[in-house]
Amino acid sequence: MSKYQFAPAFAYKLNADPWVQWRGALTPKECEEVIEYCEKRDLKDATIRVGDTDSDYRRSKVTWLANDDIPWLYEKLEHIAQQLNGQFYQFDLWGFDEDIQFTKYEADNEGFYDWHQDHFTSIESGVDIRRPRKLSMTIQLDAPQDYEGGELLINNGRINETPKGQGTAVVFPSWQVHKVNPVTEGIRRSLVVWITGPHFR
Repeated sequence: MSKYQFAPAFAYKLNADPWVQWRGALTPKECEEVIEYCEKRDLKDATIRVGDTDSDYRRSKVTWLANDDIPWLYEKLEHIAQQLNGQFYQFDLWGFDEDIQFTKYEADNEGFYDWHQDHFTSIESGVDIRRPRKLSMTIQLDAPQDYEGGELLINNGRINETPKGQGTAVVFPSWQVHKVNPVTEGIRRSLVVWITGPHFR
């Protein structure tokens, strides 16, 4: 389990958009490096709860990246998370309390993830450790022309389609309801990380 604590984020102005983006969070070369590294690992069926799978609700393969696996990746995502949080959300954050998730959606089985939220508290050795997820970040690793479908949608009373640019990071509050549409051609690979902090009060 990774432990990677942030320094305090800078404060800018608040923006009430349902999501924000950072274009070029990773370069195409960095995206390919992450894909190559993760594809050599043992990818497992994604779960919806600890140990539970449901192919009618979620179909994808995942593996987890600890801080020791790709240290430069944690450093880049820390900077992006702090800047976007300071500018748009100003949440009280602790840092990355969970490993980064690499997710692979394939057209062969129309990989997808139905509507869900990320905001539950993180679990360590089966124990609720009361560090709620406050922000969710996803980074697209494949070029959008290399797959079809797989749109990340966020529902805040209306359906918002987020950018599909390679290397683009999309950040949103973890209570936002969101989904990944079925991939109908090619492969969609992404990174997901959750940023935790003290309970809202």
